[in-house]
Amino acid sequence: MTTFTRRLALTAVAAAAFASLPALAAEKVNLGVSIPAATHSFMGGINYWANQAKKDLEKEHKDLKITIKTAANAPEQANQLQDLSTVTKINALVVFPFESAALTKPVAQVKAKGAYVTVVDRGLTDTSAQDAYVAGDNTAFGKIPAEYIVKQLGGKGNVVALRGIATTLDNERMDAFNAVLKGSPDIKLLDAKYANWNRDDAFKVTQDYLTRFKNIDAIWAADDDMAVGVLKAIEQAKRDDIKIIFGGAGAKGMVKTIMDGKDKRITADVSYSPKFIYDAIKLTAEARLKGEKLPATTIIPSVLITKENAKEFYHPNSPF
Repeated sequence: MTTFTRRLALTAVAAAAFASLPALAAEKVNLGVSIPAATHSFMGGINYWANQAKKDLEKEHKDLKITIKTAANAPEQANQLQDLSTVTKINALVVFPFESAALTKPVAQVKAKGAYVTVVDRGLTDTSAQDAYVAGDNTAFGKIPAEYIVKQLGGKGNVVALRGIATTLDNERMDAFNAVLKGSPDIKLLDAKYANWNRDDAFKVTQDYLTRFKNIDAIWAADDDMAVGVLKAIEQAKRDDIKIIFGGAGAKGMVKTIMDGKDKRITADVSYSPKFIYDAIKLTAEARLKGEKLPATTIIPSVLITKENAKEFYHPNSPF
C-alpha cells in the first residue's frame, strides 16, 4: 500500500469515527427581558406580548429560558438589570429602557459581563452599550397619516395635530408629517400641541382647538389613547365639521371601530404595535440559539390599517 493510499484510508477511518460521535449540544440561552411596568395601556401591551413570547418560545426551544422583570421606574430597572446579570446569570438581554440616559450605564455593565444586548424602542445615549436595536418605524408613523389625510381631503382643508411627549421619537414623527403636508399647500396645519400620549391631556388640547378654530377638517391624534380624548371633546362641543380622526399605534378598540365601520370619521390607523417586544425577543432568542448576531438596527414596519386589513392587527386579548 502506498503512503498516499494509507493516508486516504486513515482519513476515512477518522471521518467515520467523528461521524459516530453525538452532535455537540447548542449553548443554552438564558435570556433576560427588562421592561417598564404596565402603567398605561401601551405598556400593558408590552407586558402582554413579552409574556406571550416567553410562553411560545420556551415551548418551542428546550435550550431557552426567559426571565421577565418589570420596573415602575428607572432606578428599579437598573437594580433588576444587576440582579439579572449577577443572580440569574443571563447571557442575553432584551431591554426596553424606562429612560434612555439613566439606563445606559446599567445596560453597559450587563454587556461588559458578556451578555448579548438588544435594546428596544427607547435608544440608549451610548450605542456601544448594545449589540442590536429594534424599534418601530417612527418616520412611517408620521408619513402614513399625513398621506391618508391629504388624499381623503382631496388636497385641501384645515388640520390640527396632537403630539406626544417632547422626545426625538416624537420629533421624527412630526417632521415626517410636516414633510408630506409641504407638498400640499392647500392643506393648512392650524396647530400642533403636545398632549403627552394621554387621554385627559388630549381632551384639553382638543377643547382648545375647538374653541379657537371654527372649521377643522381633520385631526391627527398621533396615538389611539389620545384619539379617545379627542372624540370626547368633539362630542361635548357638538361639532360636526370634523371629517377625519386619525390616531396611531393600532389599539384594539380603534382597530375594531375600523373593522366594524362604526364611525365614518375613523376609517384608518397606522400600526406601531407593542407586539414589537415579542418580535425583539424572538429575533434575539433564535439568533443566539444559533450563535448568530442580529443586524445593528432592525426597524419593524409601520403600515396603514384600513377595513381591508384590520383583522390582521386585531388582538382582542391584548390590553392595548
